[in-house]
Amino acid sequence: MSGTVTAKPVRVAAAVVRRAGRLLLTQRPPGGPLGLLWEFPGGKIEPGETPQQALVREIAEELGVAARAADVLHVTRHTYSHGLEVEITFVACDLASDGFTPSAAVHAVRWIEPRAIALGEVLAADREFLITLGAAP
Repeated sequence: MSGTVTAKPVRVAAAVVRRAGRLLLTQRPPGGPLGLLWEFPGGKIEPGETPQQALVREIAEELGVAARAADVLHVTRHTYSHGLEVEITFVACDLASDGFTPSAAVHAVRWIEPRAIALGEVLAADREFLITLGAAP
């Protein structure tokens, strides 16, 4: 038996929020290997939570609004060059409001049409799914 330990990927839930043909993206704060990249809002799934429960909690914490999480749209895994491995569950979401009060975990918020997204400015783990939503590869 080898001494290699395979770490479990970090489980993350990502909210896919659509309004008038646009998607909601949030920008990570500066610093670290993923600083200032855009992503779907969301975060880590805590032990015992479903992806939907994690999103309701994360959207409240990060954006200060209530969310209703619906169907799982896609699940993907990605390993970043700095070693982080994530398993992302993309979930359709509706928000009670867009009167956001972003936390320190959110540098900026924007609504953007998928075809206008510059994939190089987005987390690598989100890019493949964004292409299925209409982003240009």
